[in-house]
This record gives sequence, structure tokens and C-alpha cells, in this order.
Amino acid sequence: MLSLRHEILNKNSSLKRGAKGIVLLLFFFTLCSFVVLEKAENTNDSIQDKKAFCGPVNDHTGWWVYGEGQHIFKDEETLEEYDLIFPEENMEELVELYLSVCEMEYFPMECAMKGAVNEGIFYVVSFEILYIQGCGE
Repeated sequence: MLSLRHEILNKNSSLKRGAKGIVLLLFFFTLCSFVVLEKAENTNDSIQDKKAFCGPVNDHTGWWVYGEGQHIFKDEETLEEYDLIFPEENMEELVELYLSVCEMEYFPMECAMKGAVNEGIFYVVSFEILYIQGCGE
């Protein structure tokens, strides 16, 4: 009788360990699914940001000015100013590029930029540096 009771207790403890394992697995998979969903939402947000301009892509020539963390474009034709957003670029690398070319902030750099303008923001698809204001060549 004692061995039968001992055997039943061992089965119950095995079941408890199995149940704990299943609960841990369910918790792990639930946690992973939240992480995957969060990453998917972040990816969709960035895709939406890139599509946010939803305007015609045009060529613009003007001056790119960077200073105190803000990128601005002044259109040569209309003389309007736009905040610049480079959806496909690493902003730290762009700041390094700007400062390596201009050697200081707020120095206008003439550029040909291709992108779309929407509500005062210029979403840049591509750009080419044409001339650095104030430099001889």
C-alpha cells in the first residue's frame, strides 16, 4: 500500500513538473509573440512614415543647411524653406557628411535633391552635392 501511494505521488509530481513546463512554454511563446508583433508594428510604422509624403517626386535645386540638429532646404526657384527628412539615410552619417564638406554648421551647400514636399517637409529620395557656397572650387 505504501509503495502504491509513493508511486501515485511520483506520478502527480511528474504531472506537476509537466504542467509547469507547459505553462513556462506558453509564457515563453506569448512573450515571443508580443515581441514579434511589436517589431511588425514598428516596421509598419516606418513603412508608413516612408509613404507618409504620398506626393509627386520632383527635382529641386537649392541649398541644404544644417545646424543644431535641424536640416533645412531652401528652394532656389521659390525661395521657400522646408524641413528635410531623409527616410532612407542614416542621419548621423548625413551630419558627418555635411560637416566634412562644409566644415561647420549653417554653411549653405548647393544641392540637387529629388523628393516630395508635403506640409513644409521635404522627403528626400536622393541628392547630389553641386557646390559649396563661399568656396572657390
